[in-house]
Amino acid sequence: MRRPVHEDFHRIKRLPPYVFAEVNRLKAAARARGADIIDLGMGNPDLPTPQHIVDKLVETIAKPRTHRYSASKGIPGLRRAQAAYYERRFGVKLDPETQVVATLGSKEGFANMAQAITAPGDVILVPNPTYPIHEFGFLLSGAAMRHLPAGTGEEFLRTVERACQHTIPKPLALVLSYPSNPTAMVADLDFYKDAVALAKKLDLIILSDIAYAEIYFDGNPPPSVLQVPGAVDVAVEFTSLSKTYNMPGWRMGFAVGNERLIAALARIKSYLDYGAFTPIQVAASAALNGPQECVEEIRAVYRSRRDCLVESFGRAGWNIPPPPATMFAWAPIPEPFKELGSVEFAKLLIEKASLAVSPGLGFGEYGEGFIRIALVENEHRIRQAARNLKKFLAQAPETMHNVIPIQHKASR
Repeated sequence: MRRPVHEDFHRIKRLPPYVFAEVNRLKAAARARGADIIDLGMGNPDLPTPQHIVDKLVETIAKPRTHRYSASKGIPGLRRAQAAYYERRFGVKLDPETQVVATLGSKEGFANMAQAITAPGDVILVPNPTYPIHEFGFLLSGAAMRHLPAGTGEEFLRTVERACQHTIPKPLALVLSYPSNPTAMVADLDFYKDAVALAKKLDLIILSDIAYAEIYFDGNPPPSVLQVPGAVDVAVEFTSLSKTYNMPGWRMGFAVGNERLIAALARIKSYLDYGAFTPIQVAASAALNGPQECVEEIRAVYRSRRDCLVESFGRAGWNIPPPPATMFAWAPIPEPFKELGSVEFAKLLIEKASLAVSPGLGFGEYGEGFIRIALVENEHRIRQAARNLKKFLAQAPETMHNVIPIQHKASR
């Protein structure tokens, strides 16, 4: 019998099964049957990119010279714009020549940083649950993962210290991500101060992902780890324009911070790509340098959707903890359905409530028991989802009677 073409490929074998695949298949099948699926699964912004950014792209794309090869680490004007953003937003001064690299979204930057710094067998400390690239970028580079229950307090840092004391070889790097996708956890500057002090004590690299730093609702704007004096000695931080300016398909992000680590990333990228299309980089510069009222408007839309989700789903019978930041809610599975697990519950929502969400298990084993809900539909659609949900939950005893025996049979 012929083997699957990828069966013997070492790096492919290291990737775990794709948890979302069966949920996506059911969603596609339901739509093919004509079902109106309300998709709150993938974090794919539905709002338009601000017009002044689009206008700059159109203006630049009309110039033939901009269609030539670009610069893999980003055109100088874009790197200066990102440095200016850090100074304006965080009070952090960066050298755009040596401390800033433009990436094809934060995801690519994270994956290529893993390629740049990781040797086979290195150990990386990763919170769990977390955004998948935080783990899989390193798995593809040959590293081993040590998962730490996600948190933002002293107990999390004590767990980091214990992991370093009891892991051989000693861990190379610690991944931090606040505001967090999927949990929406936020961290304050005091936490970062303690994290930097611990990283220096343990000789750890900090890789910080703040892709959602501008999508916040309550309290103060989320800080950067680089605000901590001396953090640049040990840290690199990743940002993205995808959510801040509704530019997910433009694939524009940044890595900034420690010169040695940034130089390593830039060298890897120089072998792999020529950077984003120059007109996209010019338009991204316009986003960072231009009027920022659009960011406030985008934030207000997500805040309003969050409030609508929490209120309408709560009335339907599913209490959703209000997220303080990000475009996601992280919700415990309703009690009658907990024993199903997140994947089966997500499948059930598609079949019985025409509602697509992301199972928590897709973000790590500690995500089991939770569902991630993306705020990527308007309030009318969110309320429609709540109505569907209310009908579904009202039938919970009958639904569980039909579902649980099937699950038990499948497990034997």
